[in-house]
Amino acid sequence: MKTTRVYLMRHGEVHGDGNKRYNGHIDVDITPKGVEQMHRLAGLLAGKPVTAVYSSDLIRSVKGAKIVSERLGLAHTPVRALRERSVGKWEGLTAEEIRDRYPEEYTAWRADLLNYRPPDGECLLDVRDRIMPEYRRIVASHPGEEIAMLLHGGVNRVILAEALGLPPLNLFRIDQAFGALNIIDHFDDGMTLVKLLNG
Repeated sequence: MKTTRVYLMRHGEVHGDGNKRYNGHIDVDITPKGVEQMHRLAGLLAGKPVTAVYSSDLIRSVKGAKIVSERLGLAHTPVRALRERSVGKWEGLTAEEIRDRYPEEYTAWRADLLNYRPPDGECLLDVRDRIMPEYRRIVASHPGEEIAMLLHGGVNRVILAEALGLPPLNLFRIDQAFGALNIIDHFDDGMTLVKLLNG
């Protein structure tokens, strides 16, 4: 039985994270601590038979993927479809700022976390429908191999919820710290096994 192993990682700490802003598609960079977190991940993967490295096309993901791929002696492939969730006009704001500036929309969002779309943004189901076909395509293109993916907290939660067979709304129960490492094994009979979560 062929097994494709995915080392699913989150990018490092970003500038301004102390304010807990929804960055979405904003291209924020990682901090020096975030760079250290990426070197830690690179060290954890060193010596593994990784054949490919993927990231989103946002700098916080790309910068981490470059650190990992250079350590492994590989090129990395940025994929736009693997970006973090877009929260539209709310990008760059904190939850408190959203509540103050968009009180009615904030109430509607909190009442339906799964289906509510922020102005010009995506709902969680939109994100799942954008990410999962691309993720499955990438996994299917590496049968029996080990690959690394350097993505985002929300993106990783979607992938992990699917791997664990959880309803989408339960993805909020999955923690993804900056620099987190997850390991997912995909078997050729369609079964999935999460070997490591938020390591």
